[in-house]
Amino acid sequence: MSGENTLSLDFYKYLCQKIGNEDEVKVRRLTYIIDDLGIPSTTANQITSGSKGEGLQLNGSDLDLMFIDPLFKVYESESDFVPQSCKCIALLMKTEDTHPCFTQLHLVNNLDLTVDHRKRIKNSFLGRKLSSELYKLSYIEDRPYIDGIAKIHGPCISTESFDFAWCLKCDKWISQAKQWTIRPRTTWPPLDLISKIISCGVLFVPIGYKGSNNEILQWRMSFSVAEKCLIFAFNHTQLLCYALLKIMIKEIVEKQEDLKSLLCSYFLKTLMFWMLEESDPSIWRPDKIITCFMACLKRLIYCVEYSTLLHYFIPDNNLFYLRFDFDKKDKLISILKNLFEKGTYCFAQSETLFDIFTLHFKVTDSSLRRIVESQHKIMGYKYLFAHRPLTLLYYFLHHSSTKMSKSIFFVMLSSAHQNEPQILQNLPRSNNKHKYYKFKRDLSDLMIGTNSDAVAGWLMSASFFYVHKNYLLSLYIINHALTKCTDEKLYPWQIGLDQTQEYLLFLLKQTKLCTISKTITINYPKFHHDSPISAQELQLNGYEQVLYLNPMIFAHFLSFLCYYHLHEQRLCKQSLLQLRQIIMQPLTTNRSDTYNDTLSIICLGICYQIIGDTHSARQCFLQATQMDERNFTSAVMRLSNCNVD
Repeated sequence: MSGENTLSLDFYKYLCQKIGNEDEVKVRRLTYIIDDLGIPSTTANQITSGSKGEGLQLNGSDLDLMFIDPLFKVYESESDFVPQSCKCIALLMKTEDTHPCFTQLHLVNNLDLTVDHRKRIKNSFLGRKLSSELYKLSYIEDRPYIDGIAKIHGPCISTESFDFAWCLKCDKWISQAKQWTIRPRTTWPPLDLISKIISCGVLFVPIGYKGSNNEILQWRMSFSVAEKCLIFAFNHTQLLCYALLKIMIKEIVEKQEDLKSLLCSYFLKTLMFWMLEESDPSIWRPDKIITCFMACLKRLIYCVEYSTLLHYFIPDNNLFYLRFDFDKKDKLISILKNLFEKGTYCFAQSETLFDIFTLHFKVTDSSLRRIVESQHKIMGYKYLFAHRPLTLLYYFLHHSSTKMSKSIFFVMLSSAHQNEPQILQNLPRSNNKHKYYKFKRDLSDLMIGTNSDAVAGWLMSASFFYVHKNYLLSLYIINHALTKCTDEKLYPWQIGLDQTQEYLLFLLKQTKLCTISKTITINYPKFHHDSPISAQELQLNGYEQVLYLNPMIFAHFLSFLCYYHLHEQRLCKQSLLQLRQIIMQPLTTNRSDTYNDTLSIICLGICYQIIGDTHSARQCFLQATQMDERNFTSAVMRLSNCNVD
């Protein structure tokens, strides 16, 4: 093997350690796909997009979620519309006066909005045209709990951690993109993938062509589902080249303030699609990764120099048209050419690959460690994995073809069982028989839920028994959970594994992933708004839409409540002291989580309020209010209700 090929293989192995190997990428993708598939059909379909949805966990990546609005359906031609078959509001595309990739959306002829349509829908229209700008504003106005914490960013509603894009769908492939399906190409993408993509239809996101006269009335055609299918078809060498481009732009080029956001991820994705379509698939292999990446970078420089990067599905749309002013373009080209001359060692300037010079001496990293870390990190997102229908998850569990996918489905299924008692609240409660049935079913769900991790499932079961006034059994379960809160566990606020945890994983390397999750990981206990299994003391006008609590804080808080109701004053005081002691420790040394820390202070304040120490309670609520700058929690309300005699 030549020296160049050997260097490429070393670089490939290094990237697998730093960015992720094939198995790790599969775990990330599958975990998010399970979440997307699990959304009930009665609500909006969810699509996890962006780097995380693609299987990459790069520095600074937000979680991007798309939701298909079930209230609307888009048609390209009025002949496609069948009134009897559509219960949605039918919209017709009008592309005569719009830039390629953009359209206006009109109500279908002879269709009018009625008194039955919600205010949010009516407020989104200007005459018979659906306004992309009014659509986004109406969404925020319709959800007062996100007002003040969310802002409009392009087609998205953005918070600190999430980008939400509500979109509309046309079930048929549109004529503007028809040429993509038949144009000459080498062998990529294959015909079966093209057919699959066509069957997915096209989405429309609420943003118009910048600077056009009717910008607020336009919607951009989105091929996010198609693009996700194409990226899933990348081999690992291709995916790593794509990741390298993203790291180069985000962590090196964008250190120049005036170049930020000039080259977004979408452009890099488009460039990769063209590269793969026009090249021989056999060259994209580990021992050629350096050559492949340098070819990608060379193509990027060419595109910037000539201000030409054609949209992959609709080439009439040049994504680089009027993108760069003269000075920024010259500066960008100069930086990119300088990086090209340095080759892959230019990544020493990045945060992710700063230690690239040591790649020859680096000990092979643990694949299992990274897989466990990835899944644990994904499970920590508080808005994921809620309200998932069990029948669908069981179906996928029983039809999984690999041990890894079975393990992931099992963990997700266990997590979904924790949510079941929180969402099935509409059964009749008129007699003891129904109450007994619900009690047994909820208990069964929670027992299955204990398999998700070492502690969270048990604490949710303890909360269930507390609500049912079985304080002694609740305390027994809490103490059992606390015995599992040991140093070798992977806690939700922890980043990376220490030596003890890595050694434990080494001992468990032949064990199933689901067993490892139950053995060494600890998740946040999560309670939804008005959850019937959460302590009444935590609920206040539904301020917190999702409560995810530090497991040790919640354990001692619940112990305090149990001892209080049992009139065990000494043990009650002891739990309060333990709770206060833990809160005073630097719980989140490795990660800042203001929301979770605020909830911990609120729990302490509630305890003081219960025993009549109003002054201490007020101090806690005041501190929580100061921490909660965006008013995510009930801190302000509790402070106003806490009167000092």
